[in-house]
Amino acid sequence: MTGKKKKSKKHSDPFLERERKNYENPIPSREFILQVLEEKGKPLTFEPLFKALGLSGDEHEIALDRRLRAMTRDGQLLYNRRQQYCAVDKSDLIAGRVIGHADGFGFLHRDCGGDDLFLSPRQMRALFDGDRALVQIIGLDRRGREEAAVVEILQRNTQQVVGRLDIEKGVGFVTPEKKRLHQEIVIPPESLNGAEQGDIVTTKIVEQPDNKRHRPVGEVVEVLGAHMQADMAVGIAIRSHDIPAEWPEAVIEETVLIPDEVPKKAIEGRTDLRTLPLVTIDGEDARDFDDAVYCKRTAKGWRLLVCIADVSAYVQPGSELDKEAIKRSTSVYFPDRVIPMLPEKLSNGLCSLNPKVDRLCMTADLQFDAEGNLKRSKFYQAVMRSQARLTYTEVGAIIEDSDAGLCEKYADLLPALYDLNALYEILLQARQQRGAIDFDTVETRIIFNKDGSIDDIVPLQRNSAHRIIEECMLAANVATAKFLLRRKIPALFRNHEGPQAERLADLRSFLAEFGLTLEGGDKPKAGDYARMLAKVAERPEAHLIQTVMLLSLSQAMYEPVNKGHFGLAYDGYTHFTSPIRRYPDLLVHRAIKHAIAGGSKKDYRYSEADMLQFGEQCSTHERRADLATRDVMDWLKVDYMQHKVGEQFQGTITSVNSFGLFVELDDVYVDGLVHISALQSDYYHFDPVGHRLVGERSGQTFRLGDRMRVTLAAVNLDDKKIDFVPADAPKGKKRSKKRRKKRK
Repeated sequence: MTGKKKKSKKHSDPFLERERKNYENPIPSREFILQVLEEKGKPLTFEPLFKALGLSGDEHEIALDRRLRAMTRDGQLLYNRRQQYCAVDKSDLIAGRVIGHADGFGFLHRDCGGDDLFLSPRQMRALFDGDRALVQIIGLDRRGREEAAVVEILQRNTQQVVGRLDIEKGVGFVTPEKKRLHQEIVIPPESLNGAEQGDIVTTKIVEQPDNKRHRPVGEVVEVLGAHMQADMAVGIAIRSHDIPAEWPEAVIEETVLIPDEVPKKAIEGRTDLRTLPLVTIDGEDARDFDDAVYCKRTAKGWRLLVCIADVSAYVQPGSELDKEAIKRSTSVYFPDRVIPMLPEKLSNGLCSLNPKVDRLCMTADLQFDAEGNLKRSKFYQAVMRSQARLTYTEVGAIIEDSDAGLCEKYADLLPALYDLNALYEILLQARQQRGAIDFDTVETRIIFNKDGSIDDIVPLQRNSAHRIIEECMLAANVATAKFLLRRKIPALFRNHEGPQAERLADLRSFLAEFGLTLEGGDKPKAGDYARMLAKVAERPEAHLIQTVMLLSLSQAMYEPVNKGHFGLAYDGYTHFTSPIRRYPDLLVHRAIKHAIAGGSKKDYRYSEADMLQFGEQCSTHERRADLATRDVMDWLKVDYMQHKVGEQFQGTITSVNSFGLFVELDDVYVDGLVHISALQSDYYHFDPVGHRLVGERSGQTFRLGDRMRVTLAAVNLDDKKIDFVPADAPKGKKRSKKRRKKRK
C-alpha cells in the first residue's frame, strides 16, 4: 500500500517528462516540490518531504538534497532554524539581488519584479553588492520608500576584490576599486604576503562580512603594481568585476572535439539556403559574424530572411561549454580586446557566418506587406553560405552615394541590397508611426597608436547601413517574441518598462519649468516621449530635455514574463540575433527548436523557475560587463588627459549634484568634475528637480545641458578623476541693487 502511494505521488508530477529529458533517474520538479509543500500546509524537514514526494533510495536522496539546496539558493525555499523547508511566498519573504551604493546603503532588486527595496547601512554591513538575499519589508524610510531587513543571505557574489592597500600598525585595509563595494577588506599581517603600503592588490575574501564583525577579512593573492597605469586597466577591471577570462581545462578538452568544418550529417534535414545571396554587414574590425540578411520584393510586399548562427547545434545543455557560457552570460568588449562568451573556435570559427563556407543557422523567414506590417513568420533550421562579408562603410557608400567601384564589385548583390534598403525605409516609417523613442546619443571609439597609448577619441559615425541592419534585427526579435508567446514555451524576454511614478513626477516638474507638458497622464507611452523630443528638437535646451527624459526611464531586463519594450514601443520583444555573444539568445534558440519539433511547455527541459534564475543572472552579468568597460574607458580617458593640465576646453554640463557639476568636453568626449568650491564669489544651492546649482546672491545658475568653458586643473589616475575649474568668472544674471539693499 505504501509503495503504491509513493508511485502515484511521484508520477503525479506534471513536469515528469521534462525531468526525464534532463536526468536518467528523474526527481520531482521544482514546481511539484512547491505543490507538495503547499498541500501539506506546513514546513517539512528533509525526511518527511522525501517520503511525501514518493522517493526512496540513496541516489534520490542525494539528488533531492541538491535540488533543495538549489531552490534555497534561488530564493524559492527557506531552510529555517528548525531545519525545515518552506515556500518563500508563504513566509512573507522576498528574494532578490543586492545593489550596493558607495555611500553604504543599498537596495534589493526583487526577483518577482516591482520597486526596489531600500536597505539601510546597518543592513548592508553583512552584504556585498551582487549578493542574493531574502528580506522582509519592515516599513517606509524617511523618503517614503519601502525598507527591508535581511532575513537570510542566499548566495555570496564577491569572492575577490581589487583595490589599493593601506597598512596601519601592521594590519592591512583594502579599499575596493569597485565603488559599489563600500566596505574595506581587513588583511591580517600574516595574509599580506609581501604586499606593501599603496600597492594595488587582488584580495581573496576569506571571511564574508556579517552584522557582528562588520568588515570582511581577506588575503592578498596578487600584487598588480604600485602605481595605476593605463595598461593595467583591463586586467584590474576583469578582476574587480569577477569576469571569467580563462577557459577551464574541461572546456578546452570539449572544444578540441568540435570539428573544424560543418559535418555533412549536421546538414541533413535542414532547409538549404546556400544559393541565396545572403550577406553579413558589420563594422570593419568585427571578427565574429552572427547574422546574415537577404531581402526580396514580392507581389504583396517584402520577404526578409534573417539568418543567425546556430550556436545551439554545438553548445548542448549541461555540457562544459554550456556551463561556462552561463557563467559568462555575455561577451565583454574592451577597447583593445574581447572576453568572449564562447571559445574562439566557435565564436570566430564554426559559429561565425564567414563568407563562402557552409554554416548552420536558425532562420527567421518574415513576410511584410507594402506598409511594413509583419503578416507572416516562420522559423526553421537551415544551412547557408554567406556570399560576401560587407562593411557598414561599403553598404553606406552603395546606398547613399552609388559608389561606382563598389557597385561594380558587388553587382550580383545589388538587387537584394536595394530591396533591403527599400524595406528599411518602410520599417522606419512604421517605427515613427509606432512612436518608438530615438534618443540622439554619441558613442565613442578609442584610437590607439603603435605604443598602445591613446592617439585619439572619436565619435562612432552611423550611416544608413547601421540603421538597415538594426531594423532587420528588431523585426526578427519581435517576430520571435510573438512566436514564443503563441507557443507558451519558457524563454527570456527583453523587457523595458515605462518610467516609475517618482521619476515621472520629477520629469513633469522639470518640464513645467519650460512650459512643457508630457502627454499620457500616469501611464505615458513611448509615443508621448517621442512627440516631446520632436517638439523641442529645435530649442536650445533640447539636449538638456533629452538627457532628463532619458534619466527617467528604467533599465531593460531579461525576464521570463513578457512586459513589452517601452522604448521601442513593442508589446513583446526578445533577443534572438546574437547567440555567439549573449546567453539569452542561445536560450531563445533552444526554445524555438523545441517548439518547431512539436514540443510543449510540459516536456521542455527548462521551467519558468529556471528562466527566472537565468534572467536574473544574465541581467546582472550584462550590467557587470557595462560597468567593467566603463571603468576601462574612464581609466584610458584620464590617462589621455594627463598631459593637458592647464589647457582650456569647451564642454556641456552632463550632470549636476550637491557637490558640483560634471562637464563633458567637446571633441574628446571626456568628462570631469567642477567642484562646488571652484564656483567662487557665491554660495550655491542644489535644485534636484531643476537639475541645477543656483547662486544665493548672484542668481547665477549652472544647469544640466548648459555650455561651459573650463580649465583642466588636475588629473588623478589612481582615482580615475579629472578636475576642472571655470575658465572665466561667472557671468550670471545679477539681482538689482535695490533688491540687494532690501536683503541687507
